Amino acid sequence: MTDSKYFTTTKKGEIFELKAELNSDKKEKKKEAVKKVIASMTVGKDVSALFPDVVNCMQTDNLELKKLVYLYLMNYAKSQPDMAIMAVNTFVKDCEDPNPLIRALAVRTMGCIRVDKITEYLCEPLRKCLKDEDPYVRKTAAVCVAKLHDINAQLVEDQGFLDTLKDLISDSNPMVVANAVAALSEIAESHPNSNLLDLNPQSINKLLTALNECTEWGQIFILDCLANYTPRDDRESQSICERVTPRLSHANSAVVLSAVKVLMKFMEMLPKDLDYYGTLLKKLAPPLVTLLSAEPELQYVALRNINLIVQKRPEILKHEMKVFFVKYNDPIYVKLEKLDIMIRLASQANIAQVLAELKEYATEVDVDFVRKAVRAIGRCAIKVEQSAERCVSTLLDLIQTKVNYVVQEAIVVIKDIFRKYPNKYESVIATLCENLDSLDEPEARAAMIWIVGEYAERIDNADELLESFLEGFHDESTQVQLQLLTAIVKLFLKKPTETQELVQQVLSLATQDSDNPDLRDRGYIYWRLLSTDPVAAKEVVLAEKPLISEETDLIEPTLLEELICHIGTLASVYHKPPSAFVEGSRGVMHKRLPARTGSGEGTECPDVGNAAGGSAPEAAPSIIPSQGDLLGDLLNLDLAPPTTTGPTPSTSGMQMGGMDLLGGGLDSLVGTMGAGFGAAPTVMPASLNAPVGGGLGDLFDLGGGVGMPMGAYIPPKTVWLPAMKAKGLEISGTFARRAGVIQMELVLTNKAMSVMTDFAIQFNRNSFGLAPAGPLQVLTPLGPNQTIEVSLPLSTVGPVMKMDPLNNLQVAVKNNIDVFYFSCQYPISMLFVEDGKMERQVFLATWKDIPNDNESQFQIQDCHLNSEAASNKLQGSNIFTIAKRTVEGQDMLYMSIKLSNGIWVLAELKVQAGNPNYTISLKCRAPEVSQCVFQCYEAVLKN
Repeated sequence: MTDSKYFTTTKKGEIFELKAELNSDKKEKKKEAVKKVIASMTVGKDVSALFPDVVNCMQTDNLELKKLVYLYLMNYAKSQPDMAIMAVNTFVKDCEDPNPLIRALAVRTMGCIRVDKITEYLCEPLRKCLKDEDPYVRKTAAVCVAKLHDINAQLVEDQGFLDTLKDLISDSNPMVVANAVAALSEIAESHPNSNLLDLNPQSINKLLTALNECTEWGQIFILDCLANYTPRDDRESQSICERVTPRLSHANSAVVLSAVKVLMKFMEMLPKDLDYYGTLLKKLAPPLVTLLSAEPELQYVALRNINLIVQKRPEILKHEMKVFFVKYNDPIYVKLEKLDIMIRLASQANIAQVLAELKEYATEVDVDFVRKAVRAIGRCAIKVEQSAERCVSTLLDLIQTKVNYVVQEAIVVIKDIFRKYPNKYESVIATLCENLDSLDEPEARAAMIWIVGEYAERIDNADELLESFLEGFHDESTQVQLQLLTAIVKLFLKKPTETQELVQQVLSLATQDSDNPDLRDRGYIYWRLLSTDPVAAKEVVLAEKPLISEETDLIEPTLLEELICHIGTLASVYHKPPSAFVEGSRGVMHKRLPARTGSGEGTECPDVGNAAGGSAPEAAPSIIPSQGDLLGDLLNLDLAPPTTTGPTPSTSGMQMGGMDLLGGGLDSLVGTMGAGFGAAPTVMPASLNAPVGGGLGDLFDLGGGVGMPMGAYIPPKTVWLPAMKAKGLEISGTFARRAGVIQMELVLTNKAMSVMTDFAIQFNRNSFGLAPAGPLQVLTPLGPNQTIEVSLPLSTVGPVMKMDPLNNLQVAVKNNIDVFYFSCQYPISMLFVEDGKMERQVFLATWKDIPNDNESQFQIQDCHLNSEAASNKLQGSNIFTIAKRTVEGQDMLYMSIKLSNGIWVLAELKVQAGNPNYTISLKCRAPEVSQCVFQCYEAVLKN
């Protein structure tokens, strides 16, 4: 008879009967009673009253009964801690039992009883079990250490269990090794700085030997541990890859993904011209393809991981396109993921095949899938130029089907194709306009309005089309309203005489009748542009648009590197770093791929590579707004009062003094572009009435109480332009910040035979908008062998473009002889502003708010200042100390810096008395500035 009978009785007075049976002399009756107790416990009845009676049954040789009692103990020990102590003696005895199964059972149960009072009694039995002769007991004891560490970490460290655990990595039994690795990895995760898994070539060799012989889950633990190791050079990397590759043919998909993770990471260190590199790429494809023959849920996990792998190394699966073709019975989540990967793998070689497939998908019944398929056709056109014509004709065929949602998606993607290939496919506009009435989705309506506005000069009735949208202006979504406003302004600039009333109407709707701040602001900006300088308006609104990039949905490179290090985990399914979804992410380590040089920079700390002197990764996310990012441009306006040093350059178009931003209305347009405009609205947003000079600083009175910094660091002058490259003109110089004004201090030397005059200077666009705030004042001619020193005030409101490196400045200097070009690097400390001292509470909240991914750590070596002197020196360069605390003889200085474009950098500087090496951690929402800021710290503290 089965054990199900224990779950069917619901007699009253059962506890009393069970108590009697548990105290029976007959072994069988005892066992039956314990089974009934466990059954009651399983269905949720409270049988804690029987605790002493069940514990008495522990004294038995019967393994089955012992297991049942231990099960009961684990469940109720927490609610009955005083009673649980009664069981301690039995544990101690069982840990010395001749039967290894009972020894292991005892040690496993000990680890599961989370009662503080008992833990210290369990240390001695655990120590014996860790050195037990039987491997089964040792492997169980290894896991028990991790459980005990979770309850009382200090106790485990004091008792030396961690060292014993490290010794078990060299155990002769592979399962013991695997469990020791698992336990150490678990402990290391909650203590990221403990360096428990101190891996070296010898221990790696032992792990690789154990890898072949342990169970599949043991293999996963070992592979995950290997993935955290950084090989010394490419030879060691290749050797590890060779020994891990056989795991790719394992039946368990988790083992396969863990092996792929190790190989993807170590491939970074292999030279691409190595024969083995090509072999490894070929070996990685079959196991990934095999994963797609599993059940749908596993397929989805595999596809999410493959999506990351394809972004990092598309060459692995470039010949496997057919595997990603959708099957009729695939669930929608698998279909959409396959579609995404198909586009990533699309190339000139396979585009015909892909397009035929996508056209087929666009006639399916699943609406979401059809939409994604139509969008995919557009993405293919943008990615593979040779296929663009074929893609456009495919999209036109789909539009002819007149299926509403297909037409709308097609119009959205054709808009992108126009952006990518200007003046190529505009002949299809007529077909698009025929479908105008059927559009009811905001994205499609916005796309159509953009097309009409952009190509208004080619559409005879463009004004009628846009007017038809205006009728229901207030019912449209914000996206459509913004697009309509811009399109009508474009139309007006192209056909001013015919569309005055229309533009007047839309500006009035956008500014006076709208509650949306984005719409109102854009309306006011257009209004002011049109009323002050129509030529400038034309340059702004009808400017040539940058071509859109091929892949807009690629994961940002540093995040992709981290996710590759987490292949086979939830992070690779969510496509988010663990810190984004693991609660209490203090213990989450940020991982990076190793550098290809084989120098073995740390993978755990994301910025160790940079600290060693390497520049930031090439594809780091831009902190500079893109051309179209209006909000970014507005936020980057320097709102500080204009400086009086040096004459201010005149700006073409309009003078931005303290004038009222929207004063004159559209009146001034009457003369320029025809009559018929009313005045600008008299009611304006309060914020726009403020003079430009005051800026946000005045609102919060940030400048209050900040004294004038003394002794700011000024780098020594260096030669920027040698005489031999500039027909005898030598330019050397440096940068300084004095009284809040950035100065470029130049020394001009004439080493030629002729006199030099008519000097002028210009900067190229740069990362922080540096520009001359006046002309180069060389008032007298520069004779042969003469030298002159000139100070040029700089502003930070020039045009912005991200440079590499970030602080690079390209300069052109003209004189009566020629124009000369050179580039120099300015210390970023020139941009540290005087109101950069944060309030303590704001500092604390901001530090917590900035993601841990954005934290960089660096070492400043050979610095012999105490914390007080360091703080004073840094304050001279506008690096402000917010707070200081001392922990175990180490001073921690918390500092804030504000850059001229509004970026805040927070720092923690650790100074240990007698130790010339400082550690600095920097946190910033734009992590690419961290390297430059660190260089400034180093320069200021060492000079």
